[in-house]
Amino acid sequence: MIGGGFANIFKIPELKKRIFYTFALLAVYRIGVHVPTPGIDSIALAKIFEAHKGGILGIFNMFSGGALERLSVFALGIMPYISASIILQLLTVVVPHLERLSKEGDQGRKKITQYTRYGTVVLSIIQGFGISVGLEQMQTVVSPGWSFRIMTVITLTAGTAFIMWLGEQITERGIGNGISLIIFAGIVARLPDAIGNTFRLLSTNEISIFLVAILVFVMAAVMGTIVFIEQGQRRIPVQYAKRVVGRRMYGGQSTHLPLKINTSGVIPPIFASSIIVFPATIASFIEIDWIKNIAASVTPGNAVYELLYVAFIFFFCYFYTAVTFNPVNVADNMKKHGGYIPGIRPGKHTADYIDRVLTRITLGGAIYVSVICVLPSILIAKFNVPFYFGGTALLIVVGVAIDTIAQIESHMLQRHYEGFLKKSGGTRIKGRY
Repeated sequence: MIGGGFANIFKIPELKKRIFYTFALLAVYRIGVHVPTPGIDSIALAKIFEAHKGGILGIFNMFSGGALERLSVFALGIMPYISASIILQLLTVVVPHLERLSKEGDQGRKKITQYTRYGTVVLSIIQGFGISVGLEQMQTVVSPGWSFRIMTVITLTAGTAFIMWLGEQITERGIGNGISLIIFAGIVARLPDAIGNTFRLLSTNEISIFLVAILVFVMAAVMGTIVFIEQGQRRIPVQYAKRVVGRRMYGGQSTHLPLKINTSGVIPPIFASSIIVFPATIASFIEIDWIKNIAASVTPGNAVYELLYVAFIFFFCYFYTAVTFNPVNVADNMKKHGGYIPGIRPGKHTADYIDRVLTRITLGGAIYVSVICVLPSILIAKFNVPFYFGGTALLIVVGVAIDTIAQIESHMLQRHYEGFLKKSGGTRIKGRY
């Protein structure tokens, strides 16, 4: 049973240590969210966020876990790191040096990670300076000037670097993906406020009890859909020919190649949001008419924003799938071990077949992610519901939870403990990666 599965966690010292370590670092992150940047008029800043909570600032604030509306030391959140990761992954395709590094194993990946850190610092400095200038123009600064700008840039850049370090430590010594868990913690931490805000709207008759019931039903349906599709696979049958090595016979078995419907997981909406939020946030703080018009055109609910968002989601679904899954390598490995897909010739024909199947199911995955992520804009525009009930937030929360539980279960099964589900109760929980 699930209760017995969770009880087994505490019987494995290493797993218990990793989980406590993860919770401890996430607690440090949540404490830092409440440490304000010096020199800010918090009351004036709160009024600005109240007026723009449904726009780009609301999205950025969601990914920062509420740190931006307080302009805490973690106000930039993890978005500069994500933006730097996007840039490095794109450059890996076109820059030969980076492409060679990506194929050199652990040493190459460490070098690319180092470049990503440098890029994170550069983007944090640019974004921090833009925010400091914008805050001065909005008259939310106690003592404006270069001293405030420099202090704000240093504070916000240091905060982002610290979050980046926390995420890497969670990935290495904790459980789950550190960066995803930090975003997950920021979204989940706002749940009590979202529930309280819903009850407040209900008590003032701004929304009806019927609408709340519909919202709960939609949330449950969306969560069920996310779990169902994230666990979905297209299984390509693979047959291994019999071969004799010495006096023993190997092969002759049938298996399958599992292809995830959504191979890229929660990466596309996070990357897409980062691409849109980075320039739009800086533009929203600049008091120039044509820049303000551009910033206003890329707010949730606006057709331009939704089209850009969906386009970036499609792009990153295919791009991330291509980066993480190489059909040519899979086909070569199958050929080396005597494997083949029935009816398909080994080698290039197998690679082309896998690529064709992967392209088709990735299209379905991209459509699914797009539908889930544009749902919040429709609800906000049509029914004036709280921003928290967005599909992007639900996709991240449910997706990260599935991956983390899958990692915990793999630790348990390696040590011959029963997982969260009995063997007779169905298949194991499968992570995306």
